[in-house]
Amino acid sequence: MTAILCFNLIQNQLHLSQLQQVTGVVLLAVGLWWKFMLAPYMLLVSSTHSNAPYVLTGTGAAIVLFGLFGCFATCRGRPWMLNLYAVFLSLVFMAELVAGISGFVFRHEIKETFLTTYSEAVMKYDGRDDRSLAVDGVQRRLRCCGVYNYTSWFSSVSFPVSGIPTSCCVNLSDCSGADLKNTTVAAHKVYKQGCYELVTAFIESNMGIIAGVTFGIAFSQLIGMTLSCCLSRFINANQYEMV
Repeated sequence: MTAILCFNLIQNQLHLSQLQQVTGVVLLAVGLWWKFMLAPYMLLVSSTHSNAPYVLTGTGAAIVLFGLFGCFATCRGRPWMLNLYAVFLSLVFMAELVAGISGFVFRHEIKETFLTTYSEAVMKYDGRDDRSLAVDGVQRRLRCCGVYNYTSWFSSVSFPVSGIPTSCCVNLSDCSGADLKNTTVAAHKVYKQGCYELVTAFIESNMGIIAGVTFGIAFSQLIGMTLSCCLSRFINANQYEMV
């Protein structure tokens, strides 16, 4: 009975360690994707460069390493290694819990920051700098125009010269420079919906999913901590050594 219980604990711990490695790889991939693919758009969310990609990448790499260490500690059957693994998991658990709660609590501040930064980018649009290119990218991908709608562009510094950007055009082949400078004609040539509404709606609709995934990952660390402590105590109590 004792051997069966020990075997089950070891098997569950190994499976969980492997699952944590997969989770770490996913976080690592998301961090790298954020850094190299989403970096331009982050200029519209914050006036300074975000450390979020580095945090995700570092957390993912740490979870992968901890998962490998957990497999090694479980196979070796050393109580001190299992206890150390539990400490590692507790640190990751607290970091993920704080990140999840902070993101959920401060989501309104994120939207306000996006509104301020995006409005500034529209007002100072020149079609060449990084923020201007990010604005064009958002408008093309989301099929939106301006902050609240296309009229946001009427007060931008670029409107008297070039009109509304071509990234707002519904049909680029039927959208001339003269059309984009004419406030009446442009209304029939560009997207009607503003980008702020689309982005904030996306944040609100997916915040529950993001929070759920974050807390789910954190919960898996909690299970790992429990199994590690249980296996460590079991080995100490029964003087069991893995061969």
